[in-house]
Amino acid sequence: MATKILLVEDEPKVSAFIRRGLEEEGYDVAVAYDGPYGQRLALDQEFDLLILDVILPGQSGLEVLRAVRAQDQNLPILMLTALGTTEDKLLGFDGGADDYLVKPFDFVELLARVRALTRRRGQGPGAKGNQLHLADLTMDTAAKTVVRAGQPVKLTAREFNLLELLLRHQGRVLSRGEIAEHTWEESFDTGSNVIDVYVNYLRNKVDKGFNKKLIHTVVGMGYVMREE
Repeated sequence: MATKILLVEDEPKVSAFIRRGLEEEGYDVAVAYDGPYGQRLALDQEFDLLILDVILPGQSGLEVLRAVRAQDQNLPILMLTALGTTEDKLLGFDGGADDYLVKPFDFVELLARVRALTRRRGQGPGAKGNQLHLADLTMDTAAKTVVRAGQPVKLTAREFNLLELLLRHQGRVLSRGEIAEHTWEESFDTGSNVIDVYVNYLRNKVDKGFNKKLIHTVVGMGYVMREE
């Protein structure tokens, strides 16, 4: 069953662009062009993700956000808006948004955010039940196994957690700080190279010997898992 996304966006050209792009990726997209209708759809129907503008006719996206969160704490919500100040973002996150993307945006980044949020819910491309996939790499989060091209990959607990984080956010560049926050429970020296060391360990086990590399360095920014 296709992942269902509700897009609440009042600009016809923007909504058509997003809808077309997401449908080409296999998502089932419904569109609402104003706040009240978007809120009604979000509360009356089942969706796997809500993409929500802030400036909407009839009712603001923040009002819709609060109304939806009052009834549903689990629906992933991505705010997609031209309002990009820190204060605007804090209002969105404080209202219950899971992610916030500022217009103008690159569709590739939007798609990466969508994949990450729907995967967290156990839906969408790359995730089937307990399994995460990228190219010929498969991780079973319940059985704690990793297989690449039919060959088992033996990982330590920390390497497994790091790989799971990268797979769940495939297509999105994760900074060393984000990786540390999600993978290292204890405090650590952010100036150390511990993240780089573990990524190198992971590369040696996941990518070594394969022509197609899946773990990539983005200089000055961090690491990302994706197919080139």
